[in-house]
Amino acid sequence: MAAMSIEPGGGDRRNRFEYFEERTTRPEHVKDKRGTAGGSIGVLSNFFQLKQAPDFHMFQYHVDFSPDIENKNMRQRLVKEHRELLGKARAFDGMLLFMARKLEQPVTEVYSTMRDNTKVRITITFVTEVPPNSPTMLQMFNIIFRRILNMIDMKQIGRHYYSPESGVTIPQHKLEVWPGFVTSISQYEHSIMLMADISHKILRSNTVLDVMYEMYNTGMRDFHGECSKKLIGEIVLTRYNNKTYRVDDIDWEKNPDDKFKTFDGSEISFVDYYKKHHNIDVRDGKQPLLVSRPKKKDIRRGMDGPILLLPELCTLTGLSEEVRSDFHVMKDLATHTRIAPEGRYQTLSNFIEKINKNPEVKEEMSRWGLAFDRDLLSIQARVLPPEKIRQRGQVYDYKPADADWSREMRGHELEQCVPLDQWIMLFTRRDAPKAHDFLQSLGRVGPPMGIRVNKPVMCELPDDHTQTYLRTLEDQVGPNTQMAVCLLPTNKKDRYDAIKKFCCVTHPVPSQVIVGRTLAKKQMLMSVATKIAIQLNCKLGGDVWCVEIPLKNLMVVGIDCYHDSAKKGRSIGAFIASMNSKLTRYYSRCTFQHTMQELMDGLKVCMQASLKKYNEINGCLPERIVIYRDGVGDGQLNAVIDHEIPQLKECFKALGADYNPRLAVVIVKKRINARFFAKAGQRLNNPPPGTVIDDHVTRKEWYDFFLVSQSVRQGTVTPTAYNVVVDSSGMKPDHMQRLTYKLCHLYYNWPGTIRVPAPCQYAHKLAFLVGQSLHQDPSLALADKLYYL
Repeated sequence: MAAMSIEPGGGDRRNRFEYFEERTTRPEHVKDKRGTAGGSIGVLSNFFQLKQAPDFHMFQYHVDFSPDIENKNMRQRLVKEHRELLGKARAFDGMLLFMARKLEQPVTEVYSTMRDNTKVRITITFVTEVPPNSPTMLQMFNIIFRRILNMIDMKQIGRHYYSPESGVTIPQHKLEVWPGFVTSISQYEHSIMLMADISHKILRSNTVLDVMYEMYNTGMRDFHGECSKKLIGEIVLTRYNNKTYRVDDIDWEKNPDDKFKTFDGSEISFVDYYKKHHNIDVRDGKQPLLVSRPKKKDIRRGMDGPILLLPELCTLTGLSEEVRSDFHVMKDLATHTRIAPEGRYQTLSNFIEKINKNPEVKEEMSRWGLAFDRDLLSIQARVLPPEKIRQRGQVYDYKPADADWSREMRGHELEQCVPLDQWIMLFTRRDAPKAHDFLQSLGRVGPPMGIRVNKPVMCELPDDHTQTYLRTLEDQVGPNTQMAVCLLPTNKKDRYDAIKKFCCVTHPVPSQVIVGRTLAKKQMLMSVATKIAIQLNCKLGGDVWCVEIPLKNLMVVGIDCYHDSAKKGRSIGAFIASMNSKLTRYYSRCTFQHTMQELMDGLKVCMQASLKKYNEINGCLPERIVIYRDGVGDGQLNAVIDHEIPQLKECFKALGADYNPRLAVVIVKKRINARFFAKAGQRLNNPPPGTVIDDHVTRKEWYDFFLVSQSVRQGTVTPTAYNVVVDSSGMKPDHMQRLTYKLCHLYYNWPGTIRVPAPCQYAHKLAFLVGQSLHQDPSLALADKLYYL
């Protein structure tokens, strides 16, 4: 039997000294990436400068053992024995040794003795002095900082650090919230800085065994199968060592009385192990064991068998989709996790003060000749001019701070309306009153917006079975049907998926699904009907509003990816391309892939089809194309630049040897930890929408900027990061920033600005619909409409 373990796991699974280097993607012609448009505004950011002593040096050594020592922990113990020679300022990963002092000789030999009296020769060979600001130096700074976090009693869980002692319980929802920080030290535009932001670890108060018993007590038929479905893929925390593990399987044949081999070859039962090492009494002797397969880090430690865990000692982390959709849970959770700018500023200030005042930390920092600034970095940002919203010849302003024009658009006709002449509406007998009230409201709100609403074919159903809806759609949807509206009593997923699959794949027709409770409050019915009328107009091919786009013959593209919930390992790439000068009409395609190569091949097909469609509609090909690429993970940037972009460029050649449009490719990142706080006298607020930061906290090797494009009523606003990796567009930084902000105004599901350019959000909506509900290609008959809104 392969050796099994229940100890290692969790934590940062990367090699400790894995050399990381941000790829230089800044186009050569971009000498100054800073814009000038807009007014100046002072902001604070969650960055702290790292100061280095003028005489600071770091030296790298290679360490060999003779005879060879395979166990990494043993190698570290043997090197530690020579701390007087090596000094306290050192870091050793088992092979590479970094020190703040240089040894007298280029090759130094020392000796240690193993517990079995074996004499080991340790050869320490000088490699190089680590260059300032190099990736190796930055990695070392991060390692030192992780030590510092341990010194102030923070516990590492996954890649971040938390304070279990400061945890807050939410008993009514069986949840626990641990506050913590996500940190990193990197080279930015002008200096090396620590970025620190508040993080929260969400834990369930009950154990995995409690969850299993809850399921068992419901009397379900296939208990083992349902348990596996619920738990496999989840991340659990073992509280006795604060490690996290992914559940890969459940071993129903094993229990806590089974024995496993330890690293020294002896055998011990799980019950005895936990009593001996953690003083924990295992209460349930019949529980199965959770299986977590070893990660690369564990394999490097010599573990080739699975990690086995006891459900009663494991706690689920994170939130299930079911919990996320519970308004009351999320509201109670937000009181602890949604922190306003002043509260965030205070927490970060206290954090850095705690670090700077801790005696142990001060000693560690002084060994390395390092110190952190006490204050959050203060920088000058700009606020771009607000956009004017245009609707059918009318132009109106909105309150820029709110980034919302729902009030201002009332009474204005939509930019382009499509009459709703031939449509059907499905509803159950119980929901008949709601259906008739909704229809009456729709008839009242439509004409002022310019939408003619004819009476639909009203289909009253005897029950709410999925097949009843599908049979009725089959009978009623004809070649001239413009829209199918389905009123559902509940948001049952399999019924929703079946309806969408019918309307998007089997018998293509734009569709609108409404859940009954949306229409329950009569005082809100006119407002709800207005929003649905706008959605219906979009799905029929109409426009709602627009902004001024000075660039002519421009195509903007949004690309995003989403995993397929029905097929493991498969994901969907959605490709959205604008078809008109106002950037309000789109052609939408998607591609399925298991590998990066499949995605690139699929995107090439999407780009060719979009260019042909653009030519068909406009009588010419676009002169300039700006691609906003969302959904790129940290490790995928090279693949996008080296393979995906060249493939997209290949499409241009296929349309003619002389076709070479100006091109810009912009990587869009939403999951970032940078935060900004606007100074307003003695107070700190969220920066206003349109705030651009393009210096100091940007990367000198990138053509990048941050944009705060939306307004939030609670908590701290999250900016979006943009990195222009290809640019032959001929656009100045100001133009790139303003175009990006303009596109944040053009998402028709929200009368205000959003976090990302509209094509990205449309791409996300399409990828989500296909990944969650359709699991196959939507019909091309719908490709020129926003049917996925």
